[in-house]
Amino acid sequence: MTLADLGADVIKIEPPEGELGRKIGPPWINGESPVFMSVNRNKLSASIDLKTDAGRRVVRKMLRDADVLVENFRPGVMQSMGLDFESVRKINPNLVYCSISAFGQSGSNRKRPGVDGIIQAVSGLMSTLGTANADPLKVPVPIADMVGGYLAAIAVLAALHGVRNGKGAQRLDISLFNATIMLQQIGFASFFASGRNPDKAGSAAPYAAPNEAFPTADGWIMVIAYHPERWTALCEELDMRWLEMDPRFVTNDDRVRNRKALHQILASRLSECPTSTWMERLVSRDIICAPVSSYSDVIGSAEYAESGLACTSDHPAAGQIHTNGFALGPSDGAPDRTDSPAPLRGEHTIEVLARHGISRNEIAELLKNGVIRAYSDQPQEHDKVL
Repeated sequence: MTLADLGADVIKIEPPEGELGRKIGPPWINGESPVFMSVNRNKLSASIDLKTDAGRRVVRKMLRDADVLVENFRPGVMQSMGLDFESVRKINPNLVYCSISAFGQSGSNRKRPGVDGIIQAVSGLMSTLGTANADPLKVPVPIADMVGGYLAAIAVLAALHGVRNGKGAQRLDISLFNATIMLQQIGFASFFASGRNPDKAGSAAPYAAPNEAFPTADGWIMVIAYHPERWTALCEELDMRWLEMDPRFVTNDDRVRNRKALHQILASRLSECPTSTWMERLVSRDIICAPVSSYSDVIGSAEYAESGLACTSDHPAAGQIHTNGFALGPSDGAPDRTDSPAPLRGEHTIEVLARHGISRNEIAELLKNGVIRAYSDQPQEHDKVL
């Protein structure tokens, strides 16, 4: 998705029945998965059966003039199909070959299955979430998958730079486990320094206080005031100047050690007024703060309206869909193109194969034998294309 957002022509090769992501729900929009649509914009879909010799031959032809191949099968699957790095680099000596897997392409766990929740568990991330003595928690969005994909995009761009400087074909091994460890850089730095597993601190930052969410009369507010000047300002604004003099709370180190007591005191005071009152008062003192917002709060906020992220697109099956667009637009703020919605299953098969030199007669034969499919839910419409 990121590479497509940056302008790459991305062809998504799916099995005849469509990839698993199309079946993830609820919710559904006219039978289409919002989960799938959210991360497949700006892509073309080609439905090719890689379990057939003919399907694999088609992909080899496509690879002759491709810049990048990205695959996320379990290690060994691409080799079993004759599409491993050593095989395809003979077809295209300048190909960037990016493999994304749970635990990487080598090591004792390389063939162990793993999805986002498994990676959150085994990487230590899940052990840090929530509050003391509570059940394990996971980040509800697939953060391991997302950060793995973003790191893969960065690695692909660097590898393409190497190819264009004469380094030849590049092999990239992106491990979701490694990516999620990298995501926890600060947490592991503290662990290496102290030798202690991190305490579950809920919304709090383990290295600073106050730096956490507090209840208000009508919701919650996140307050970050561990800088000396802001700590003083917070105490003044809460009419609690005595907190500055309390030996438990003089320095940030003191406040971190005595976080529980400090939290109880601040929570009692902040719960006396609504969030909007505290926001007005704290912002006026340059104290870093924000309401704890729901998704519905977010999309109704000024920040979201001004972010430029909100976008809509017309999907042929789901109709008009709302999503968040690409955050890293051009410096002049004007996108080079309009986003296209996630493709229907096999929507571009014929177009893509023709573009890669597959003849009309060969395409017809592949369709006849079920090696490719050029339809989603309306095969008769796509038959007319041929």
